Amino acid sequence: MPNGYWIARVEVTDPERYNAYARALPAHVERFGGRFLVMGGCFEAAEGEARPRNVVIEFNDYETARACWHSPEYAELARLREGAAAVDVLIVEGRAPEQVSSE
Repeated sequence: MPNGYWIARVEVTDPERYNAYARALPAHVERFGGRFLVMGGCFEAAEGEARPRNVVIEFNDYETARACWHSPEYAELARLREGAAAVDVLIVEGRAPEQVSSE
């Protein structure tokens, strides 16, 4: 079964408020078996628009990634970043290596 991912692009506008969210997020993600693969760091915007911070979180499957995002606990947690950052998030399904073809 393919993994699920949160892919977020973030521009923090109020670091103090956003940091409260950033400190609380890992514990919530871990309750759903999520693992942070990317948290900030250097990047190159090879094409299109970018935001200064990028985050990729991996889950065991797409449905778990969706369940984590749509949980009442996350809704409460997300309120911590309201007005503190501009955020774009995708929840995507990965592909198992055997599902990738060269066609």
